[in-house]
Amino acid sequence: MKTAFKIFFLFISLPIFSQNLTISGYVKDKSNGESAPGATILIKEINKATSANQYGFYSLTVPKGQYTIAFTLLGYQTFTQSINLEKNISLNVNLNSAEEQLGEVEVSTDKPDHNIKSSQMSAITMDMAEIKKIPAFMGEVDILKTIQLIPGVKSAGDGNSGFYVRGGGPDQNLILLDEAPVYNASHLMGFFSVFNGDAIKNVNLIKGGMPAQYGGRLSSVLDISMKEGNNQTFHATGGIGVIASRLTIEGPLKKDKSSFIISGRRTYIDVLSKPFLNRVHLLQEHLISFYDLNAKINYKFSDKDRIF
Repeated sequence: MKTAFKIFFLFISLPIFSQNLTISGYVKDKSNGESAPGATILIKEINKATSANQYGFYSLTVPKGQYTIAFTLLGYQTFTQSINLEKNISLNVNLNSAEEQLGEVEVSTDKPDHNIKSSQMSAITMDMAEIKKIPAFMGEVDILKTIQLIPGVKSAGDGNSGFYVRGGGPDQNLILLDEAPVYNASHLMGFFSVFNGDAIKNVNLIKGGMPAQYGGRLSSVLDISMKEGNNQTFHATGGIGVIASRLTIEGPLKKDKSSFIISGRRTYIDVLSKPFLNRVHLLQEHLISFYDLNAKINYKFSDKDRIF
């Protein structure tokens, strides 16, 4: 009778010992509080990993136990921490930037399927820091002109910000700014896009095989993400160009909790030329100019609730 009683409790306790628990949280840049999309989170003991999404959020479900978890991202110092997973836990990590002189790397062979990096095909992600290094027309950094340099993308005309992707028309490109569709994406008769480079964080172009969450277009998806704003310190940047000037201000509303970013841009050709065109009534009414304003506020109520 005692043996049967022990066996009964053994079978009852098996699901408890094999229970899976979840560790989740956000990965951010410690210097400015911005999310760190693409960061790799690895549990070393079982060699299980995931990556942070565009908001810096990650989630891993594993059996309970003691583990060593590592957070890595190119350009940042690796953060490692030991955890005792007895229940679902939330772990937020701030990564410190790192600058290192890399040594020589010798590649001796290729691993199987070395050319396969992910299941998503025809997707290209560009960081604004890299985009700003490309020579720009009249000094204005333009996202739409930058993607025209990518294979499979063709300009809609000389100097025009419209683009064709693999033979599709410009109206078959879905352009999103923080997940909101943008229907008119150009200024000044199509020569400049409406996206101010100082307010943009990264750009993701999908030229084929669009994921299920995107719909309504056939050729491509241009997914543009704005900066969240520095939630640590106030910061301002600006510039004076040949055709336009710009100013961006960002900072915390409440440190580590909320932030804002306001970025404006305006041409001044109409202002400079107006005194010389007072006698030409037709030209005075059709002065070519543009301006735009980007503003974003985000507030973090908890690890699971936030508003943008």
